[in-house]
Amino acid sequence: MTGPAHDAPMSTTASTTDTLAATIRTAFSQRDAAALAGLYTDDADIEIVDAVHPPDSPQRLHGRDAIRAHLDDVFSRDMTHEIDILAISGDALGYSLRCTYADGTRVVCSATAELAGGRIAREVGVQAWG
Repeated sequence: MTGPAHDAPMSTTASTTDTLAATIRTAFSQRDAAALAGLYTDDADIEIVDAVHPPDSPQRLHGRDAIRAHLDDVFSRDMTHEIDILAISGDALGYSLRCTYADGTRVVCSATAELAGGRIAREVGVQAWG
């Protein structure tokens, strides 16, 4: 597994911010679910809004295990993932992600997140495809 150990807390100093950013970029591009899941707290929450899950009924993931299962599913698909914009400041981060399926279908995701101890504790994302 790449990325930080699951149990070691991270602070958001300049060096850990750089490490967090690099891990996010690499994990998405290499489809490394273990590395990406390792960046979330044990009890992290993710809320995803899209055409299938509208704002009044978003997809919700709770806990690192559920997040890892979701990432395993997403990364098993024949598609590429590239972080476009990534910003980290203090206890917050935001990113946009561009994905392309083998058939050419494109997906754009945008997410913001709260950090706790240098890990993602809560994330809200919106995605669209077509």
